[in-house]
Amino acid sequence: MTRIESETQYNSAMQRINELLDVVNDNTPEDDVRSVELVLLSNLVADYEDIHYPISKPTLIEVLKLRMYELGLSQCALAAMLGMNQSKISEIISGKSEPTLKQARKMAQKLNISPAIVLGV
Repeated sequence: MTRIESETQYNSAMQRINELLDVVNDNTPEDDVRSVELVLLSNLVADYEDIHYPISKPTLIEVLKLRMYELGLSQCALAAMLGMNQSKISEIISGKSEPTLKQARKMAQKLNISPAIVLGV
């Protein structure tokens, strides 16, 4: 098999991977037949998922909300952290406005967010 071609094959591969995960561990030699099978099936499944279940890049809004949750910040606290006014943060989070380049740079640095996400590229 060079690739998974149907949802049925995908489900079968996933079932076999789950079976193999019960018997293959960090101590299993890489040349063990079950370990080799697990690697091959995992690669086939990953290729299938890349095509049929792609994961899109997160938006700035999603990342800001996640960072606020992770850091326990309100919009007001986030605005203070970034040296911005709360209304501008609210506009960015609601999608009504984009950050300026200076604001984007500060967001990337202070919140440890990839500049590509902040700039939407």
